[in-house]
Amino acid sequence: MPTVKVRNLKNKEVGEVTLSDAVFGADLNESLIHAAVMNYRANARAGTSATKTRGNVSGSGRKHWKQKGTGRARIASLRSPLWKGGGNVHGPQPRDWSYQMPKKMRRGALRSALSERLREGNIIIIDEFEFKNPKTSEFVGALAGLKLSDDKRKVVKTLIVDSLDNQNLVLSSRNVEKTTVTNSFGLNIYDIIYHEKLLISKSAIEEINQLLDPAREGAKEKVAVEEKPKVKKAAKPKADGTTDAVAPTKEAKADEVPAKKAKTEDASGEKPAKAPAKPKAKKEVSEEAAKDE
Repeated sequence: MPTVKVRNLKNKEVGEVTLSDAVFGADLNESLIHAAVMNYRANARAGTSATKTRGNVSGSGRKHWKQKGTGRARIASLRSPLWKGGGNVHGPQPRDWSYQMPKKMRRGALRSALSERLREGNIIIIDEFEFKNPKTSEFVGALAGLKLSDDKRKVVKTLIVDSLDNQNLVLSSRNVEKTTVTNSFGLNIYDIIYHEKLLISKSAIEEINQLLDPAREGAKEKVAVEEKPKVKKAAKPKADGTTDAVAPTKEAKADEVPAKKAKTEDASGEKPAKAPAKPKAKKEVSEEAAKDE
């Protein structure tokens, strides 16, 4: 596991911290980093650019001269794209440019980018970003004391990763050119690639080790559920002291079948004859109908 020295804002070593080999020891994967950066930039696009078509341009829709006989080219409307002030053809229209990227790929790109920054020596671990007052001069003096660049006149792109509850840090750095403050949960691939130096607090390093740990990806807690044996309910006693009858078994049901058939037979063993069908009643003919006949 890589070990990095911890410094304070006065650029003095105050200890060491051990980084996770799975997070800060990953191999460089340029194609994965490129895919993650393109995904981040596409999701950040507003997608509000638009042009007016001939249906959106103001102007009359009447025909200015007749179709034939004038010797001029035929025209339908001044809003035609062929005329000055007319509509635009195939221009950009509002759309959503965002698309989803798998979580494992995004986290893998972050691990690869952080590992490469560490190998370059561009990650500096700070013990604590402590400022008594929210003053820009104190913040700029602290960055100058860390000696991020040999050229004092050069502005170094710096990314600071710490808790956003540190209001003095946020207020002191918001007016400094090419300096961004974020927390471990807001760390993204574009900021890691864009900024040259990464100043990470000791507490934020622990959070990053937990958030980007590959062991957390797809690990679902499997809780073993023990199946309880089904307990047969005891028969409830009635008021007279008897209990409910127990459900008959398969053997008992098989014995009941011939018993049911025996009920339909007489004592002599013959089946009872069916009752004779009732004769259908004839329709009575009225006296008036008989006289007509």
